[in-house]
Amino acid sequence: MRIYDISFYAAGFFIFGVLAASLKLNFSIIAATTVLLAIIFLVFYYFQSYEVKPRKLWLAGLSLFVIVGAFYYFGRDDNQIKNLNLIFNQKINFEGVVVKNPERGNQQKLTVESRPPYSGRVLIKLKNYPSFNYGDLIKFEGIIQKPEDGSYANYLTKEGIFGIADYPKTEFISSDHGSKIKSSLFSLKEKTISVFQRVLPSENAAFLAGITLGERAEFSKEFKEAMSKSGTAHLVALSGYNITILVLAVAYVLSFFASRRLVFWLTLLIITGFVAMTGAEASVVRAAIMGGIVLLAKRANRLYSFRNAIVIAAFLMILDNPKVLSFDAGFQLSFIALLGIVYLQPAIQKFLKIPVEIESVLGWKENLLTTLSAQLAVLPLLVLYFGNFSLISLLSNILILSVVPLTMALGFVLGFIGFISYELSLIFSWFVNLLLSYETFIIKFFGGLNIFRIDSMSVPLVFIYYIVLVVFIFQNEKQ
Repeated sequence: MRIYDISFYAAGFFIFGVLAASLKLNFSIIAATTVLLAIIFLVFYYFQSYEVKPRKLWLAGLSLFVIVGAFYYFGRDDNQIKNLNLIFNQKINFEGVVVKNPERGNQQKLTVESRPPYSGRVLIKLKNYPSFNYGDLIKFEGIIQKPEDGSYANYLTKEGIFGIADYPKTEFISSDHGSKIKSSLFSLKEKTISVFQRVLPSENAAFLAGITLGERAEFSKEFKEAMSKSGTAHLVALSGYNITILVLAVAYVLSFFASRRLVFWLTLLIITGFVAMTGAEASVVRAAIMGGIVLLAKRANRLYSFRNAIVIAAFLMILDNPKVLSFDAGFQLSFIALLGIVYLQPAIQKFLKIPVEIESVLGWKENLLTTLSAQLAVLPLLVLYFGNFSLISLLSNILILSVVPLTMALGFVLGFIGFISYELSLIFSWFVNLLLSYETFIIKFFGGLNIFRIDSMSVPLVFIYYIVLVVFIFQNEKQ
């Protein structure tokens, strides 16, 4: 078996082990099932032809990585609990450092790493003023409560947060207790958003901050609802679509000033910094890792394998935090949407007899196929997680996606100009605002059409749905 196949199956079995453990299956059951699977592969080994014998032997050995994945999940979980030392449901004084860029909106949300004698992360909810920043050391007086069971508690556990304190008394102690690099990146992000807010109407500034930097704090409740109903919320989630645009733009610009080797390393450095600056959400990390693998493959003159790239990207993210697999909706939606684009889109093209090379005004046909494939892939999850899915999202995405790359490019240019001259950025913002006004109009228009909606799906129906999709893909691959 070739090395890229070995890495694919090893990572894949590891991920299955993490999944089984996250579903609360007993470790002994997982281990016994894995051993049984290995035995089955060995049985096939003895009854297969000589050509495929080595493959079955390799699979028998690599299947044991299921046990490794489960052990890793349980080990990380036990280690977190062992190191946790918080007092719940009684008023206490404690100190902590803000370890993530604060979320701002109707309130501040601080992720705080508590200081001795306590240990463990706490989510602090505060009024917007006084405002705190990443790296601030703060003294709190209040009650820490355990998150209630449910999806939100699972999400907080995935973030390593084991307590919540609502509006405790605060006392600022000192700053600069975090990474200097992160502090600089977060500051750059805030200053860029400030440029948008100074020269654009508030709603358009918020949307531009969303598609370029993944910032959603300034969205109104009505606009968030319109994005959800129009199926355009993914535009501000910094998905692979946004990162691909950024990678291509950065590499193109740098190619005028540097050698190919330097362009490769500078692009990786810039994308890594961008990921850190925007909060390292699952979708953007996945896209950045896969983009890095593509760049690396080109640099090494090796054939790029999507199959390996997506599994390795998932493996690296799960290795960093095994809870993302089951408790991060963004992680699941990001990977499944990508699988839909890569595998379902060609099947739809064959089924509808659409030429592989598509030419259309503003690329509307490509956007239609891409959107249709991604939306069909994630449809059940959107209904299960968010309680709604609108079929009109296909049309709204076609009308918007064609102009998003240009809007993003102009948005970054606007941010850069804003650091140099307010007057010049004010003039340039007029062109950017035209595109943003068009996009926000489409979002609000289609968000107001309460038609063709799917509000619920049972779990058995979800399984049947994905089985039909898989059969559809395989049937059209054979043609």
